[in-house]
Amino acid sequence: MTEQLTQDDIRQMSESDWQERLSPQAYYVLRQKGTERAFTGIYTDLEDKGVYHCQGCHAKLFSSEHKFHSGCGWPSFDRSISSNALDETLDLSHGMRRIEINCHHCGGHLGHVFPDGPQDTTGLRYCINSAALSFEKAE
Repeated sequence: MTEQLTQDDIRQMSESDWQERLSPQAYYVLRQKGTERAFTGIYTDLEDKGVYHCQGCHAKLFSSEHKFHSGCGWPSFDRSISSNALDETLDLSHGMRRIEINCHHCGGHLGHVFPDGPQDTTGLRYCINSAALSFEKAE
């Protein structure tokens, strides 16, 4: 697993640095707030145990323990790995009212959170782009 970027590293990175660091798809999602097509992401159906990291800075974001199959076409989680892993902002784009989810560490766009998750846990569905993630399998 690649080492997590420091805040100094992140502050010094230009957009061309991000483009060099990330694949075109990851750059589009993380830095340009794009979305991959539904059911195309490599982690949508992954059932391995482990930790999902931010593709941009490698901060820990989600545990496989909190992943579930929502049928929406993107990896879904009912909570983040810690209370300070994510930032939420109001997103009024595309004529919708949604809550955007960003990596707290580097600010990369991850996806959105919706209040239609499992009612027996948090009731939340963090709908996350696979392109924004990397996965570290548990040993």
